[in-house]
Amino acid sequence: MADNKGVMIFTEVIEGKLAPIARELLGAGRKLANDLAGELSALVIGNGVGNIAAEAIAFGADKVYIIDAPLLKDYRTDSYVAVAEKVVKQANPLILLMGQTNIGRDLAPRIAFRLSTAAVMDCIALEIDAATKQLLLTKPVYGGNARAVYTMETFPQIATVRAKAMTALAPDSSRKGEVINVDAALNSADIRTNVLQKVVQEVEGIKIEDASIIISGGRGIGGPEGFKQLDELAKLLKGAMGASRPACDNGWVPETIQIGLTGKIVSPDVYIAVAISGSTQHLAGCSGAKNIIAINRDPEANIFREARFGAVGDWKKIVPAFHATVKELLSK
Repeated sequence: MADNKGVMIFTEVIEGKLAPIARELLGAGRKLANDLAGELSALVIGNGVGNIAAEAIAFGADKVYIIDAPLLKDYRTDSYVAVAEKVVKQANPLILLMGQTNIGRDLAPRIAFRLSTAAVMDCIALEIDAATKQLLLTKPVYGGNARAVYTMETFPQIATVRAKAMTALAPDSSRKGEVINVDAALNSADIRTNVLQKVVQEVEGIKIEDASIIISGGRGIGGPEGFKQLDELAKLLKGAMGASRPACDNGWVPETIQIGLTGKIVSPDVYIAVAISGSTQHLAGCSGAKNIIAINRDPEANIFREARFGAVGDWKKIVPAFHATVKELLSK
C-alpha cells in the first residue's frame, strides 16, 4: 500500500465524448482522491481520443493518460487488457474504478488477475475508511435484498460502479491538469479477435439507461395496448418506458426494455412500477432508483415494501388520471 497512490478512473468514450458513466466515476473519484489527499488520474484508451483529456480534466482529473492507436478503435479484450495493465502498473494507483458496463465487466476481473489483486463488481457506494484509508465498497447482494460492505487487503483496489450510483461534478473548463501520452506498442498478431460489424440499436427518445424517470409495466398490464398508455405517459414526463420479465416473455414489449436481474439495471431519479408485483428478480434491476412509486391493486404486493410512495387500485383508472393531471400541470 505504501507505493500505491491516488485514484485512477478507466474512462469510456462514446461518439468522441466522455460516456456518462465516466463523468460519474470522475465525480466519485474526485471525492475519494480528496479524502486520501491524493491525485485523481484518468485512463483514456481508443483511436482519435486525444481531445478527451481536456474534458476529463474539466470533470475533475488531475492527470490524464492517453493511449491512442488505430488498433484501439474498437474494444477488444486482448488489446485493452494489455494497454490498461501497462498504464496501471506505471501509475500504480491505490484505487482503480470502472463502470459496471459491458466493457467494465470484462476488463476489471482480467486486470485484477494480472495484478494479483481483487475486483468488487457492481458497487453502488464508495467510501474511504478514515482510520485505515482503505476503500469501503458497498454492493447489493442476494438479488438486491441486502447490501454488503467489502474491503480489500490487496492493491490496487479495483471496483466497477453501477451507472447513476454516483454524481458527476459540474465541468470546470478553467481546471489545469497533466496529459501523458503512452505508446500502445501493440502488435496486431497478438490480438485474437476482430470486429466484423457493429449494429447500433435504434432508440426513439431517451435511452432507458439514461432516463431520469422510468415508467415500467408488469404482467398486470394485460397486453400491448396497456403499454401504449405507459409509453405516452413516459414521453410526457420526458422519461423512458420499461417492463418486467413476464411482459417481455409474453411479447408485449421488446426484450431490450426488460428491467431486472436478467435484464437491465437502472438507477433513475423516479421509477414508477405499474402492475408489477415486485419479485426479487425485478427489484434487483431497479433497487438503485432514488424514488420508487408503486401502483398495484394488491395491497400486499412486495413492491410496496420497496416503494417510497404507493397507490393501491386499478392502474387503468390511476394512470389515466395521473396522465391528465401531469398534462394539466405542464400546460400552466
